[in-house]
Amino acid sequence: MALPICFAPLQGYTDDVYRRLHHEIFAGVTRYYTPFLRMEGNGVRSKDVRDIDPAHNVGVPVIPQMIVKSMKEFDFLLQVVEQNGYHEVDINMGCPFPMQAKHGRGAGLLAHTDIIEAIGEVISKRDDMAFSVKMRLGWENPEEWRAVLDILNSIPLKQITLHPRLGKQQYKGVPDIEAFAAFADNCRHPLLYNGDLRTVDDIKRIEERFPSLAGVMIGRGLLARPSLAMEYANGAEMPWIERRRLMLSMHEKLRAHYESVVNSEAQLHCKLRLFWEYMDTELEKKAYKKIMKSGNLKNYLAAVREI
Repeated sequence: MALPICFAPLQGYTDDVYRRLHHEIFAGVTRYYTPFLRMEGNGVRSKDVRDIDPAHNVGVPVIPQMIVKSMKEFDFLLQVVEQNGYHEVDINMGCPFPMQAKHGRGAGLLAHTDIIEAIGEVISKRDDMAFSVKMRLGWENPEEWRAVLDILNSIPLKQITLHPRLGKQQYKGVPDIEAFAAFADNCRHPLLYNGDLRTVDDIKRIEERFPSLAGVMIGRGLLARPSLAMEYANGAEMPWIERRRLMLSMHEKLRAHYESVVNSEAQLHCKLRLFWEYMDTELEKKAYKKIMKSGNLKNYLAAVREI
């Protein structure tokens, strides 16, 4: 039986429109996680609240994600999630970007076990909400996860997703599979693997190495090849001509949507160009470069037609 595939969030890319169209056109994804909710000042950005609005996620299996540095932020964002009708939330303890981590959020939270313990106390009292955690091995200490996992093992969680890199690595180097194995040996919760899954063979290798996995989470790999989860579920690579047809179908629907909401051709060009940004391995080199260097909407659309 194939593992469940979860679509990891990426700020600026996997918004509600992207998720909805990907779910409509490509099969194989079990759950989509939203880009994290975060506090700015004393509130949350309206576009982040809009992104989790159930009205914008009809028919899509969506789980909101939050990123926090304190109990104040945790309590506030949990209320936002509940007010939007959700009964499950994912806590981001893995974001590697310094803008968040150096303020104690994401992977930066892993060093603050006192806050994690306080979060755990709240979780333990909430049988009306399901909680999960996405995390890394640590920020700069590859053993940081041990103290965190001791806490997480003592509280009720739906699952843990581990990306076996340090936060300070961001996406450099390679995932530490042996560290993931050590984590798996000590984890009492259903465990998902995340990190550098770009092909069906990559997923199968992780599946074979860790047969007790509850699933895998893929972000950049699905942005690079939107058909990846479908191909894994079907057990075979999809011919290029079919992948191309589906990608262009999704692109045209994204284009139709963004044309109705953005204010200029420059904004539309910028927004649509993001669709291809991770596809350097999926497109021919010449076609990819032409899209990335298109400069304006007219040249961009011409480049897309040549794929």
